[in-house]
Amino acid sequence: MTRKTNMLVLVLCLLIPWLAAAAPSPADEGAAKESAAPLPAPEPKTFVKKAQLQTDGGMIKYTTHAGELYLRDDKGQPTATIFSIAYLKDDAGDPAQRPVAFAFNGGPGSSAVWLQYGLLGPWRVVVPSEAAPLGAAPYRIEPNPLSLLRAADLVFIDPVGTGFSRALPPAKDEDFWGVDEDGKAVAEFIRLWITKFNRWNSPKFIIGESYGGTRSAKLLEELQGGTSAINLNGVVLVSPALDYHTFVNGPGNLVYYVSHLPAYAAAAWYHDRLPQKRADYLAFLAEVDAFAKTEYLAALYKGETIDPQEKERVIEKLHQYTGLSLEYLRRTHLQIDEFRFAKELLRDKGLIIGLHDSRSTGGDLDEVSAEVAWNPSDYINSGFTAAINDYLRRIVGVDLERKYEIQNMKSPQTWKRPADAAGLFAGAVTVTPLLKAGALLNPHLHILVLSGRHDLLTTPWGAEWAMAQSQVPARQVTLRHYEGGHMMYLCEPTFKEMAEDLREFVATPKK
Repeated sequence: MTRKTNMLVLVLCLLIPWLAAAAPSPADEGAAKESAAPLPAPEPKTFVKKAQLQTDGGMIKYTTHAGELYLRDDKGQPTATIFSIAYLKDDAGDPAQRPVAFAFNGGPGSSAVWLQYGLLGPWRVVVPSEAAPLGAAPYRIEPNPLSLLRAADLVFIDPVGTGFSRALPPAKDEDFWGVDEDGKAVAEFIRLWITKFNRWNSPKFIIGESYGGTRSAKLLEELQGGTSAINLNGVVLVSPALDYHTFVNGPGNLVYYVSHLPAYAAAAWYHDRLPQKRADYLAFLAEVDAFAKTEYLAALYKGETIDPQEKERVIEKLHQYTGLSLEYLRRTHLQIDEFRFAKELLRDKGLIIGLHDSRSTGGDLDEVSAEVAWNPSDYINSGFTAAINDYLRRIVGVDLERKYEIQNMKSPQTWKRPADAAGLFAGAVTVTPLLKAGALLNPHLHILVLSGRHDLLTTPWGAEWAMAQSQVPARQVTLRHYEGGHMMYLCEPTFKEMAEDLREFVATPKK
């Protein structure tokens, strides 16, 4: 035998007696299985901090409750911990007279930091209003005198896999990643929260941004139509994802092109790329919108059967409205994709524009590619990450060791479609029927839809189309367009306008 073989035999000879001596008895095996069982979950933690905020209506004294609530299965075993940050006004009097608003962002996979530190909460990250890069720390984190705390208590919810929220073994985060699964989990959290804080008879609102629009519609079903019977006073949809036809491109999806054209025009107007720039910006966008819904839609519908002269007339209009060259538009076959538009608009300057906010610009990783390789409107992430971690850990005293997940990038890749729309022929996801059902079940429910004109993802005109097709009674819907992008409140004039619109919406009873 070789030396290597001899060494192997020697090692085995030395190990075999030890293994035999260490072989477990049946009793030992039972003890091992018992010790391998998941350890009991520790008690959920809550961290409390008193504070005050000076507003235009006077000083508000409030208490921050940053903590966990456990979701449980039918046997009472904890399956997940949901972390939330609640700001509750002190000495607010009768809870039935004090609204409470539950807010969350989208992704899916996003924590609620954006709405909390961009618009609603008592602290605000101040970013360049013109969508310029935010830079490095220290960032401007200032009291927010226009916080919605003026009109309502606020609860910011981080769904499972975001913030400090996690599944508890043997459950996995992925168990909660889906339209149905996520909706049920967040609805159960709301039920638990209003029980813990004795807010069953308070006016209740939900505020959801982006995928939060999908979640909001699902919550209407889970809360109002489920066994909890929790009717809502209002729903605020910020840059909502409602009907996926409006923002997921694909062959034959004409709604996508129609609903994006005015957003392209807004970007071209802002960057001075129009052959003949109009002085009246809003009138210009209204003209483009009307063209998109009539001539442009008809031309798209005809496809390659369109008369050549009609096609050239449409191409000329598209040139006037988007600033893209006639030759480029011909090669698109009238179908303009947002990722390619973001690349093409300022190609001659070596710049691309942002998808979340088309006012932002930057260089691209690949200067000759057909579409953008990254999104320059992600310029705010570092400031919001610093803000939430600094506030929770330094000011409130949260001592949880796990990472605060601002944005979980794994969840969108495995997010499950609704169970009733998972089949081959189910088509694009749309939650507008859930909005209709919620509005019909609760005639006092009002839906406020807020969108930014420079959002190339979930455009204002896509939201309008979705709500028009939803069949929700018109008297229960209000739509607002603002300057700015997907997170339009980062634009300073819009921030002030939105803050007042939201205060009025929450404070004024709806009939």
